[in-house]
Amino acid sequence: MGTDFAQEIGRPSRYVIAEFWKDQASFDAHEKAGHTAQFRSRLKAIHNSPYDQRVHQGLAVDPRPLAASRGTVSVVTHVDVPPQSKNETEVLLKRLAEESRKDDGNVRYDVFQQTAPRTNHFTVLAVWKDRNAFDAHETKQHTRQFREVLAPMLGAPYDDRLYTAQ
Repeated sequence: MGTDFAQEIGRPSRYVIAEFWKDQASFDAHEKAGHTAQFRSRLKAIHNSPYDQRVHQGLAVDPRPLAASRGTVSVVTHVDVPPQSKNETEVLLKRLAEESRKDDGNVRYDVFQQTAPRTNHFTVLAVWKDRNAFDAHETKQHTRQFREVLAPMLGAPYDDRLYTAQ
């Protein structure tokens, strides 16, 4: 259904590729395709660490079409909590997504939940019109409240990484 390819800001040798699949069968077919194996094989020649693939299901998927373009800032955030905090974190992340989509300059805001057995791991993919829009979002009351409530539940540091569309 779509792909977002972005380069990490401040670390030009790091990229993220987010792929969105219609269904499990389409994803499975892609995983088995020769061009997928060839692409990953070619990456081995230039990568500094192992290929890291995390398969997720949509938890709070933005209904707007994917529209990252030059000048936009994509933010990938990993949210990891202990299993007993999973349900509460799902509620918090859904609320954050709904409120953040209303912020000026938001292009897209998705929350994904890792597939079993690691369903207490989440990835947020947000796209902002520019860095100023992202910075303004960071100071919003709903963003601060989310982090204050989430902080005691975190099982790993809250990890925001900023990327620019390629």
